[in-house]
Amino acid sequence: MIERRPLESLGHARRGWLDAKHHFSFAGYQDPKRMRWGALRAWNDETIAAGAGFPPLLQTDMEIITCVREGALTHEDDLGNRGRTRVGDVQVMSAGSGVTHAEFNMEGGPARVFQIWIEPDRRGVPPSWGRKTFAREACHGQFVTLASGLEGDDDALPIRSDARVLAVALKAGQAATYRFAQGARRGYLVAAKGRLTVNDIPVDGGDGVAIHDETDLRLMALDDTEVLLADTHA
Repeated sequence: MIERRPLESLGHARRGWLDAKHHFSFAGYQDPKRMRWGALRAWNDETIAAGAGFPPLLQTDMEIITCVREGALTHEDDLGNRGRTRVGDVQVMSAGSGVTHAEFNMEGGPARVFQIWIEPDRRGVPPSWGRKTFAREACHGQFVTLASGLEGDDDALPIRSDARVLAVALKAGQAATYRFAQGARRGYLVAAKGRLTVNDIPVDGGDGVAIHDETDLRLMALDDTEVLLADTHA
């Protein structure tokens, strides 16, 4: 089953410094049909104005993956971590038993990020934070795992969930296939840039795609395309 969720159907929140589109119920956007997808709890497409950001906030028991698409985001937390995450970088915060953190755009222009929340398999463990740079050319034509709690994904940022987040970039006319592991798995794909087909279903830039009961995911780029995919247990 593949369900396309058009960009215009997503939740939308705008306040002075933040423009956010929500693929799942989050903050003021509530839709009982879009509460989660497997272990995936939230996927927010956020544009943060220069000099603004999220003030210190306590989080617990959530794996929060942030992929920067434009500009940069600066992270600070009460564990003593501080880091600037730029385009091509990914950061993972495992909130665990509790961490107070702030995320600010300290640059001269807007920052665009995907913020992906995945529920952990273990709760109450010590919190952690990490960041890694992924060369953009590495995902040209093939899936690259950015964050994972699955065996064998040693080059990815670790998360505490039976899940992984991947990226792929395709030139127009190029194809790629992703195979889900056996068992009850759910996938959620977002077209960060460009149009494509997913198992022959047309998908536009910004759309989300909810997937289950599929073994293979066949992507065909209609434009130069960038895609992110979350693969979680059901």
